[in-house]
Amino acid sequence: MSGREGGKKKPLKAAKKATKEMDDDEMAFKQKQKEDQKALDALKTKAAGKGPLTGGGIKKSGKK
Repeated sequence: MSGREGGKKKPLKAAKKATKEMDDDEMAFKQKQKEDQKALDALKTKAAGKGPLTGGGIKKSGKK
């Protein structure tokens, strides 16, 4: 048995799904999701520029 013959066979490509028409409600919902995602990404980049939020905690003295 060669390595190519063993295991599951790959299925043939599935037919593309028919594109359904979107009404105004779905279009508005998708647009709102995109805007929310952009706002979230902007907040993530803004927060990444700053240092860690926690400044307290147990401090190590440096002595060994």
